[in-house]
Amino acid sequence: MKSYILFAVLLVAVTVTGCGNHQHEHAATEGEHVHEENLQLTAYSNDFEVYAEATPFVAGEASDILAHFTFLKNFKPLEAGKVTASLVVGTERISQVLENPSRPGVYKFMLTPKVAGPGTIQFDIQTSAGSSRIVVPEITVYKDKHDAQHEAAKAVATSSNGIAFIKEMSWKVNFSTVPCLDEPFGQVIRTMAQIQPSQGDERVITAKTSGIVAIPEAGLVDGKSVNTGQALFYIESGDMADNNLTVRYREAESNYNLTKKEYERKQELAKDRIVSESELLQAKANYEAADAVYNNLRKNFSAGRQSVTAPIGGFVKQLLVRNGEYVEAGQPIVAISQNRNLFIKAEIQPKYYPLLSNISTARFRMLNDDKVYTLDDLNGRLVSYGKSVETNSPLLPVVFQVDNTAEMLPGSFVEMYIRTRGEQSVITVPNVSLVEEMGNYFVYVQLTPEYFEKREVKIGQTDGVRTEILSGLNGQERVVAKGAVLVKLAQATGSLDAESGHAH
Repeated sequence: MKSYILFAVLLVAVTVTGCGNHQHEHAATEGEHVHEENLQLTAYSNDFEVYAEATPFVAGEASDILAHFTFLKNFKPLEAGKVTASLVVGTERISQVLENPSRPGVYKFMLTPKVAGPGTIQFDIQTSAGSSRIVVPEITVYKDKHDAQHEAAKAVATSSNGIAFIKEMSWKVNFSTVPCLDEPFGQVIRTMAQIQPSQGDERVITAKTSGIVAIPEAGLVDGKSVNTGQALFYIESGDMADNNLTVRYREAESNYNLTKKEYERKQELAKDRIVSESELLQAKANYEAADAVYNNLRKNFSAGRQSVTAPIGGFVKQLLVRNGEYVEAGQPIVAISQNRNLFIKAEIQPKYYPLLSNISTARFRMLNDDKVYTLDDLNGRLVSYGKSVETNSPLLPVVFQVDNTAEMLPGSFVEMYIRTRGEQSVITVPNVSLVEEMGNYFVYVQLTPEYFEKREVKIGQTDGVRTEILSGLNGQERVVAKGAVLVKLAQATGSLDAESGHAH
């Protein structure tokens, strides 16, 4: 609601001021029409969009070019940078260099072509981040001004369902346009999936001895961060009459010392062949067995208790015991998780089994968030899918592994779109491009970067990010992505028209 209020305020400002700075001033000479159509030029590079309005090009006469430069990464204006505009006709090149814009995103050039003929306009942009070139093809320089005006008038974009949305307006809001894609889409399987920890990312610690759990005063609770080797709690058995850890430790220590001395004694006797080789080997075996038991207890035993340490860094996923509780050796006592890698497991109907070998990608949408993540976003991959079903669970599991860069919670659920490889290409647009009105869907097709046509489309299936278009678009068109609702609002106000803010 806040964005709509802000947008409405901007619309009022535009209506009152005549679009503020967005005025194209071309003085008319005596005897000529005051209103003359301008050329509308649009081109793209990998980094920029340029939209320019220019007086038709006539050999020997100056032409004004009002160029708007927009970053494609965020659709905001180019606020600083050197731009060179060059009109190239055959071997003739006319150029003008502007060090900075007249206002953010807007550069005003004036070029006077020397010869008539077909050519191009080149914009070379130099910023602190690097350089880029945008080429506007199919430019014609005419010999006669009347012919130039006549051709320019025929090329003006018009539509009975058009909406003006000037660059100064789109730069102030969350707005973008994208080309339609003509791509293989395949079939989409929509289902629910559960997030699970991966096996290598979680460790369950078990008690190595029986005893009473003693949790330090600082406490150990679910969700607490721990480091590798950090002491979590202790298992005490010093006061127990049966299976007393202190007694076992003393016995192991005594047995270790006894077998060590016996082995060393027989080593000396063996040099003089007083003991047989078999007696020496038996003494060695007894010593090594006692050493293993003693060192194991010594490593995990301190002051009459066993120290339970974290084998990996992460957080306490689940504490399975309480302070003062008796545990048996081998009993699970705490689960540590790193939560770095996750499994996303879906269970789908067996009718989709023939499609599972052709899975190409998947999309995931958190139930508490509208953001959709792709496998590429999460560095994910398909791990496996079921090859059989059980009587009590007639569904096929499909498992993906992803990096938890989106702070997903194990145990929670996501909406999943599994997409298979397709053989036929279809036209698709981003889901945010679609505007629904009473069960019908529309998109705003770009006629120029400042003029859009509302067009009804028939939609097919969606993968959570893009939607198949069955009719209404072709693969060569460009549509509004972010900000489609704002363009709809501009149309509803009726305060902007195709010529709004363009004084010639």
